[in-house]
Amino acid sequence: MRSFSLFTIILLCMAILCIDILAFYWLKSITKLLDSSFLQKSIHVLFWIFTVGLITSIIVLKTTLDHINPVRKQLLISSFYGLTVSSFVPKLIFVIIISILYFTNYMFSQNESLIVVPLIGLLSGLLPFSMILYGIFKAVYRFKVHHHTMTFDNLPWSFEGLRIVQLSDIHLGSFNYRYDIIERVAKKVNHLHPDYIFITGDLVNNYAWELKGWEHVFNKFEAKKRKYAVLGNHDYGDYSTWDTRAEKKKNFEAIKQFYKNIGFKLLLNASEVISKNNQHIAIIGVENWGKPPSKQYGNLKKASENIEEIPFKILLSHDPTHWVEEVIDKTNIALTLSGHTHGMQAAFRYKNLQWSPIKYKYKHWAGLYQYKNQFLYVNRGLGWLGFPARIGVRPEITFLELQSGF
Repeated sequence: MRSFSLFTIILLCMAILCIDILAFYWLKSITKLLDSSFLQKSIHVLFWIFTVGLITSIIVLKTTLDHINPVRKQLLISSFYGLTVSSFVPKLIFVIIISILYFTNYMFSQNESLIVVPLIGLLSGLLPFSMILYGIFKAVYRFKVHHHTMTFDNLPWSFEGLRIVQLSDIHLGSFNYRYDIIERVAKKVNHLHPDYIFITGDLVNNYAWELKGWEHVFNKFEAKKRKYAVLGNHDYGDYSTWDTRAEKKKNFEAIKQFYKNIGFKLLLNASEVISKNNQHIAIIGVENWGKPPSKQYGNLKKASENIEEIPFKILLSHDPTHWVEEVIDKTNIALTLSGHTHGMQAAFRYKNLQWSPIKYKYKHWAGLYQYKNQFLYVNRGLGWLGFPARIGVRPEITFLELQSGF
């Protein structure tokens, strides 16, 4: 989880204060409809107690972070992140909507606006607030299996019906050692009877200590053939401050060792050929490759050495931007599996239409994409980071069944 400067935190607090001042101005137009002056004053006092308390807590948390236990620190940051978003966004929408309605008097007569406009403005704030609460307390762990059947002309017939499960962006540190939640995931995955299970990066938020106690859970994941993994940008410890390089390296080595302990082969710019009935496919895994400021550890050329003649290749690469930059039109890799975006943990979806603000940063941010005869699948992530919620984009288990076009 990236660390923000004190200056940035102060700017955030100022933004919260400005929105709350505007929200309070409009709130008074609603509370004046109440007959009880005591109730009016109580609402006003509680409003400012919450605002002052939140801003004070954010500043105190920032200035004391270095002295807080790492586990407790991560929990506190996520809690205040959720509290800030669930407070700020509804108030912002409330202020915008009620301001527009008042100053344009749109669709209302002057008399009606005195009562109707405040109530509509209040509703405009309560609706997103309810959605955010649902995302925090319900949807964040409502795992969804996305099932796709894909046909490839160059898939050898011996691999007809190949079953793949992809998990990505688990971010174990955010689960606060609630092992039972991932055990539910293991049951769902095992019920699919996959031949292969792939993890496409970001197993942790930053630290190897997040992995404590998780081995017995991940050993419950069952694949008929093998289990593979690659690293994501958060697995390198690049978003943390380390006293020495040796300390960072030790953290990194512990994360790699964890994969060995749970039976996942970690592909670090490497590939593995799978053979059946004298026919072959290749699994390629690159280290994280992203656009700056993300570091580019990935080396696709190195990972693809000695597999040029393999007709069908699957690439595991954490960041979907890699597909555009180095895969399509430059290789014959048939299927690339990525994650990284989380679908921003907030999206809108209706039938085949899906939208999220993250699309303005990542062109390929969720689901299946095709360019000519090459495919990319972007997993929406299993866990969460920062904002402890899922709004319109449930945590994902990807299930792919591959068919041969021979």
